[in-house]
Order: sequence, then structure tokens, then C-alpha cells
Amino acid sequence: MASETIRNPQTDHLITPENSALLVIDYQPVQVSSIRSMPREELVFNITSLAKAAVNYGVPVIHTAVNVSTGRNKPPIQQLQDVLSDLPLYDRTAINAWEDVEFKQAVKALGRRKLIMAGLWTEVCLVFPALDALLDGYEVYVPVDAVGGTSVTAHQAGLSRVEQAGGKMSSRVQLYCELQRDWVRETTLPGFMDVFESFDGFNPEKAERAGAA
Repeated sequence: MASETIRNPQTDHLITPENSALLVIDYQPVQVSSIRSMPREELVFNITSLAKAAVNYGVPVIHTAVNVSTGRNKPPIQQLQDVLSDLPLYDRTAINAWEDVEFKQAVKALGRRKLIMAGLWTEVCLVFPALDALLDGYEVYVPVDAVGGTSVTAHQAGLSRVEQAGGKMSSRVQLYCELQRDWVRETTLPGFMDVFESFDGFNPEKAERAGAA
């Protein structure tokens, strides 16, 4: 069996490492602790794994947080900082990241039209920049299992609003496979497997209890 010749990675209609970027918005302790749409431990695992995958495939990452320098909020969770420590952190006061000059300039400077957007909360810090990005002509992809809301209803309403505006729903595993695309691409294969193997320490019962707390 033989695979087809690799498509042009810039013009491919599917997501590739060359035509996409990952935006990570407001995964800070207060936001994480208020998540009620899924177990918090699972959410942390999923967003951290997504960040690891972006690094593995060389997908540019724009990392932003809100109100750190003002002292009103804490820096992003340590799990993400460990993965993205080499990248700048765009600290803002605007609730909508798209209304922050430096953040939006950083996104536009990448020249990527496909934006994988992950943010807390779904109904606020994901929805607002997603709607603005769509209005500006970007394609928005939401990894639904790596974002969370203050309730199941709020989370689902946020996803619906983005989808109604033209955003596309995805999942972290779907994105990994879309980036990998062919198992003969061995350079990124160990990193692909790593995001699953690190799941060994995850305790679903413990996470469920944490999510209900």
C-alpha cells in the first residue's frame, strides 16, 4: 500500500502544522476551579495534552492570561506553564482577548487562517474572541473536550453560539490525528503517543469527585 503524495500543507482544507495556530486563553487557577461542565482534572489533562501536541507538531501557540499584572488573578496553571514556558504570555485586562492589541497583533503576525481556540470559560473567554475572529475571516476550530464552562448549560450554549457563527467543533484526539495524518511520518509519532501514555496517572473516580465539588 502507498499513501498519496502529501498535499500542499498551506492550502490543505484540513488542519496541518503549517496552516494552523493554537490559541490558549485564560487557563488560570480561578477559572479552572470554577469549571462545572466536566471533571476539572480531566480538563487540565486535556488542555495540557493539546499544548504538548502543538509543540510536537510545531504548531505556533499564542498563550494569554487575564489580570495577572494587576494582581487580580494568578498566572496560568503550572501544567501549562511547564509545556509553554518558552513562549511569551500575553497578559491582558480585556475580557475578550481579541480586544487586546498585543494579543491580536501576535495572532495576525502568524499569517495562519485556521485558529484552534481553547479558552476558559467556554461561554465568555472562548466565545467572544471566536466570534470576532470569525468576523475577521478566520476559520475557528474548538476542541470541545479541552474547554469548559461554569455549568453544562453554559458550556453547551457557548459552543452553540460559536457553531452558529460558523465555527467548527472538534476534539483533541481528532486534532492529533488531523495533524499526524499518516503513520509513516515517524518524526512526530513518539510525541503523538506521549499525550496518551501520560494519561496513566489519571483517576476517573477522583476526577469525578473533584468535578462535583
